[in-house]
Amino acid sequence: MCQQPSIPLINHNIVFYGAGSMAEAIVRGMISRSVVSSDNIIMLNRSGSERLAELRSRYGVIGSNDSGQKTEYLRNAPVIVLAMKPKDAAEALRSLGPILSANQLIVSVIAGLSIRTIQGLLGTQQPIVRTMPNTSSSIGLGATGISFSKQVDENGRRLALNIFEAVGLTTVIDEERMETLTGISGSGPAYIYYMMEAMIAAGIRGGLPVEQSTELTVQTVLGAARMVQQTGETPAALRKKVTSPNGSTQAALEVLDKGEFFETVIAAVNRCAERSREMGVALEQELK
Repeated sequence: MCQQPSIPLINHNIVFYGAGSMAEAIVRGMISRSVVSSDNIIMLNRSGSERLAELRSRYGVIGSNDSGQKTEYLRNAPVIVLAMKPKDAAEALRSLGPILSANQLIVSVIAGLSIRTIQGLLGTQQPIVRTMPNTSSSIGLGATGISFSKQVDENGRRLALNIFEAVGLTTVIDEERMETLTGISGSGPAYIYYMMEAMIAAGIRGGLPVEQSTELTVQTVLGAARMVQQTGETPAALRKKVTSPNGSTQAALEVLDKGEFFETVIAAVNRCAERSREMGVALEQELK
């Protein structure tokens, strides 16, 4: 029996204004999960014809850096995903504003750029979706925070969620909490990688080969995350289950406590959020 082809959730064009790694991750996720067909995805770049050719070959999307074509695509797209570098945002958005119609949805993955600033640069009270994905989106295991301007209707909200659910988990938050989310999930993979580096180094110093120490560390982190996810138990509850009184695990945790590991991680998240806020303010001042 022939299998019926999947019907995409979204049947109209989505334009990616910028064709970097995050844009590619989202596109790959949407295509693989049949959120949208590849011929409804248009990727625009200021230059980089080779990059666009690579994306066309890899995913079957439409790619262009021709200024005339870009204007037409942007003018007619129901959804535009802003995925350019922050330094290019002001010029791009000021040029974009005059060609937009009121019902076009703007989705931003630009770090540090607020809804208010995006609308100010566009010069219109456009419906804006501000997002903060993380790098794990590239393998479909991302965590994305999403905030909506008051102009976004229910259809726009559902559409934006469909896009980012294709690359992982999504959570809707108030925009003023975006920096806190950045401290947890936006930059969080780096904290885990850093701990993994230390665990691998400890294994090597203890006499394990590099490959073996790496393999054991990776599987341990993966297994611990899956245990929390699949059992529904809290990390604290699972930790207590594997910590015998006066045992080796307790001895290890006592060392972490002496180094104020718990409070240090909290301080790191808070500092990340604070720095994200500082960078956002600096970026907005620069763009103005």
